[in-house]
Amino acid sequence: MITGTRASRHQAITDLLTRHEVQSQTQLSQLLAEQGFSVTQATLSRDLDELGAVKLRREGQLVYAVAAEGGDGLTVASLGEPDGRLRKVCNDLLVSAEWAENLVVLKTPPGGASLLASAIDHARPQDVLGTIAGDDTIMVITTSRAAAPVVTEHFLQLAQGQA
Repeated sequence: MITGTRASRHQAITDLLTRHEVQSQTQLSQLLAEQGFSVTQATLSRDLDELGAVKLRREGQLVYAVAAEGGDGLTVASLGEPDGRLRKVCNDLLVSAEWAENLVVLKTPPGGASLLASAIDHARPQDVLGTIAGDDTIMVITTSRAAAPVVTEHFLQLAQGQA
């Protein structure tokens, strides 16, 4: 592996976050050092920001996660089938959900929207055409006006562990 490039470092970070439940930048820096990467705290912080990394609650602890390449969801541990992953990510990240016309607006903590949108896209819930994610807001496009309140309620139930 070429360890001098930014792209190789980003790939190593993504791989490490896939295989390990990393709780701190110090821990991640040590794991990178074991692979031959020497990074400063500032560089590592910038890398995590560029990768869109966020911290998720996992078994009572906060761990780093990034969206997988190709939009395949989270790279922290196996979250099971698409509905199971969507349930877990909604529970971890969904702050609020409201609808208007055929749109549902979901709010997450800063940096969490792309992770939740990726989980939604991967699960392909009924009556959802697609998502558009910003930093902390997701717009979910539903198939009809009638579907929007049903989809909104579904996401809220997932977040509360009821679905």
